[in-house]
Amino acid sequence: MSKKTVIITGGARGLGKAGAERFLKSGTWKVALFDMQADLLAKAAEDLGGRYGKENVTTAVCDVTNLASVSAAVNKVIAEFGGVDCLINNAGITRDAMSWKMEEKDFDAVVGVNLKGAFNCGRAVINHMREKKAGSIINTSSVVGLYGNVGQTNYAATKWGVIGMTKTWAKELGRSGVRVNAVAPGYTLTEMVQTVPEKILTSIAEKTPLQRLGKPEDIANAYYFLANDDAAFITGAVLAVDGGLVI
Repeated sequence: MSKKTVIITGGARGLGKAGAERFLKSGTWKVALFDMQADLLAKAAEDLGGRYGKENVTTAVCDVTNLASVSAAVNKVIAEFGGVDCLINNAGITRDAMSWKMEEKDFDAVVGVNLKGAFNCGRAVINHMREKKAGSIINTSSVVGLYGNVGQTNYAATKWGVIGMTKTWAKELGRSGVRVNAVAPGYTLTEMVQTVPEKILTSIAEKTPLQRLGKPEDIANAYYFLANDDAAFITGAVLAVDGGLVI
């Protein structure tokens, strides 16, 4: 049986790399990792390829804010693996500040990666999936996008925007057999979150009904579920993976 192909942006570490490992473990998927950080990308590919087969992993150094860069990377994947069955728009950055202190460059940077980047990557694969009449796009939102957060005007706005884009694409692409969903992680122990003071993380865990922060594997499992046929009748959904934090 031929393997399917998933593209994961921001794939060099954190949620992206955890997602890649989840797909590779299944034995039924090949993975293409996109990232700007060439050195980390090479290390991730060496690690995952060494454990799951180099033939199942490819990479592209890709700037998601640039449509030409994304299109070239997608074409590379199609040439190597024969197609794209799933896109996970996982790449994201933060540039936090209170609204009255936030600089324009930091607002623009977050919008560029988190929102425009997701659009660019979707734009680069949509016609391919429409022609195949099959595919899954998974956009990474956040509980911050659903409920807001102090000091994260830019981040919250992009993650709310991603939800609007998800629902719009689900309506546009459903008749072509393409499903589009979003995952909204809570506080998850990635490199980005681990820069938050331990006292604050402990407080968040205590407020979470499941009494812990998320693990990258928790989000990876959600990605994998939505990509596969078990979720064949799910589109336009926002799956919160937050341990019940916002109940």
